[in-house]
Formats: sequence, C-alpha cells, structure tokens
Amino acid sequence: MTARHILLVNWNDRRNPYGGGAEIHLHELFGRLARAGHRVTYLCSGFAGAPREEMLDDMHVLRVGGRYTFNFVAPGAMKHWLRQNPCDLVVDALNKIPVYAPLYVDRPVLGIGHHLFGTTIFREVPPPLSLYVFATELAVPYVYRNVPMAVISESTRDDFVRRGLPREHIRVIYVGVDSDQYSPSSAVPRAEAPLLLALGRVRKYKRLDLVVDAVAAVGRSNVPDVKLVIAGEGNYLAALERHVARTGAKPYVEFRGRVSEEEKVELYRRAWAMIMTSPKEGWGLTCLEAQACGTPVIASDSPGLREAVCDDESGILVAHGDRIALRRAIDRVLSDAALRARLGAGALAFARTFSWTRAAEETMELVEATIAGGVQ
Repeated sequence: MTARHILLVNWNDRRNPYGGGAEIHLHELFGRLARAGHRVTYLCSGFAGAPREEMLDDMHVLRVGGRYTFNFVAPGAMKHWLRQNPCDLVVDALNKIPVYAPLYVDRPVLGIGHHLFGTTIFREVPPPLSLYVFATELAVPYVYRNVPMAVISESTRDDFVRRGLPREHIRVIYVGVDSDQYSPSSAVPRAEAPLLLALGRVRKYKRLDLVVDAVAAVGRSNVPDVKLVIAGEGNYLAALERHVARTGAKPYVEFRGRVSEEEKVELYRRAWAMIMTSPKEGWGLTCLEAQACGTPVIASDSPGLREAVCDDESGILVAHGDRIALRRAIDRVLSDAALRARLGAGALAFARTFSWTRAAEETMELVEATIAGGVQ
C-alpha cells in the first residue's frame, strides 16, 4: 500500500458545535484512512475555545477563520499549506458554502457531496445570506465539472446531475453505521409509555413544527400519554419552543438540548419510533443510527430520506408536508405493537447492511483513481 497524504477541506470538524452528520461521515471515513497509515490533514473553521491545531481521530486538524469567514480564508490557507507540504490529493467537501478548491490548487481534487441547499436555503436564513448561499451553488457545475465526486446517496447524485455535473464522474458511496455502538440492548428496554424521538440539528428547514403538531394531535385524540423528545440544538430552537407554547403542545413535548453520545444511544433504544420531516437530506445518518438500535423511523418521502428508510419494512415514509398522513403514520405505529415489532426487526436488518469499513475502502479506491487521473 502506498501511503498517501490527503488534505481534507470541510467547513466544520466533529468537535465544532455546528457539526452534524456530514462531519461524522468525514471523520468516520478519513479517520479510518489515517489509522490505516495515510496522512490526513483536516482544514476547517475555528470556533470559540478551539485550538488552532490538534490531533483528532488520528487526523491533523488545522482551523482557520470562523463560521462566517471560512469560505473567504480557506483558499489562501489551502495555497499556503500546499506550498509547505507534500500532498497527493485535496478532498473538497461540498458542505455549506463551496470553497471551490479546483480553482486554487494544483493537485488532484476529489469532491465529496453531502447535499446542496438549493431553494431550501430560503426557508433557513433570510436575505441577503440566503441569496449569497444560493448564488455560490450556481457555480458548482462549472467549477466541479471535471472533478471526480463521491456522494452519499442516489438522491444527491440526481441533484448534482440536474445541476449540470456529469453523471459518469459521480460515484455513490453509502454511509456506514457503527453496529457495536448503535445496537439494541436488553439493559435498556423500550419506554413503557409511548415515546417518540426527533434528534439532530434544530433548523427551520427540517420542519420540526410538523412533528410537534402531529404528535400533539395524536396525544389529544387517543394517546394522551405520548411524549416527543426533541434532542439537539440549532438556530430554530427558540422559535420551536415558542411554537410548542403557542399551540398548547407542551404536555406532549420535552426538549433535551444537546445530548451526549451515551444519552443519544439510550434515546434511540427507548424510543418507539424516530421521526424526521426534512424536505431534503443528503442521507439522514441519524435515521440509520436509530434503525441500528431496532427503532423504526417515520420520515418524509424526500430526497435522501427515501433511501435511508425502507418504506413499510424499516419504517414509514409519508409525503413531505402532508400533516394528515404524518399523524396517521404516528397513530399506526403507536397503536399497533405487531407493526412496531415488524418494523423494528426490519430496521435492524436494514442497518446491518451498512458498514463504515466498506465505505472507507470504497473511498480509498476513488482516492487512488483520482490521483491516477481517472474516475471509477
């Protein structure tokens, strides 16, 4: 095996408070490559209290700029670092605002696509920032046209192709899941009372208001002891708390805030089902983690999520924004123990088909192909 030196460029790292599924994905992949003997340098943004440099998951992490300045300082930081260090490949993660590495570096570039916002950014942030993000994505098909790209779902590949990237340059490499960490446990049984879970970044576009309204409606109609636990932080948290208070949903909703890994696994194991109602995801890694714990998922039938959940096998997909369908799906899962058991078994079987080791091996194959000047 030839040891490679890889520069990985991504907006956040796993320790960043704004990190999410994309950061877990990158750390799982490139941390494995680092442990296999490759040298990985991770260029990302800084945050309050973070050191400028540290070793994390066997990768050398370099932090420059901040949350709102990284895309401006990253090009100069890349060029400066490359002048001083040997490097076989630059990995450009298209996550948040693209940094356009192909314009600034003289080494082979491999893109990793999680998902682009598109018009959903206008539900997330107001102008002018939303207009800026939308405009930066318009250049993606021109800047990355000749760049090999790894994406995490067929949905993301289809989105990139619609935007103008050549399909033959894009390879789907599915995410993995740590089945040792995320698994059922007889020591942590299901909650006695109906417990539903929404876990992840609390962002406006994820439409957690739909979940709150549906759970409250089920609680008022026929499952008075149902509880929805919302675990996570984000810029929509305060607004969502106001929505819960305004709609009278407080008896059915509990906010946990940011939870530890141990608490997260316990919530997965205790929940009767997890719910995710995003109109678009690159994949939906938390859906896979929940299913690895034998917990079915109720999700929007939307890009990314429709691949992360097998409808009527590991969970239930509903048309995004269909409030009646979402309420009925929740009611079905809570009222039918046999259905929950069947979906739970299907969720566990589905999750076991995904492996981080497999994902890392496929990524390394693409790394070598990119360095050699081709696309596999």
